[in-house]
Amino acid sequence: MTLAVAGMKPEEVDSETRRLAEGTTNLSPAERAAFAFIRKQAKDPASITDADVRELERHFGQEKAWHVIWWASRSHYMTKVADAFQFPLEKHNPFEAMPGVKKSK
Repeated sequence: MTLAVAGMKPEEVDSETRRLAEGTTNLSPAERAAFAFIRKQAKDPASITDADVRELERHFGQEKAWHVIWWASRSHYMTKVADAFQFPLEKHNPFEAMPGVKKSK
């Protein structure tokens, strides 16, 4: 859903999802650092250290590192809420009509 909201076409979402499902060997060092952080945050958020944040900052810079942290936190929270209430996934992108959202073709 997030990839579609970002403006990716359905075939681009499919391609990127397949690439991510293949594992981390085909990812850049920055992408691997982000996924390692996000995995650690999902499994044991209390174990996140300053060193983990610095590693993100090393790859992304301070501002973009905090974007990674914020979006990962939001996604983890929304997943927990959806799971708790057993919300079904939307069949279409509910954000498509919002101002500023790139339309997928």
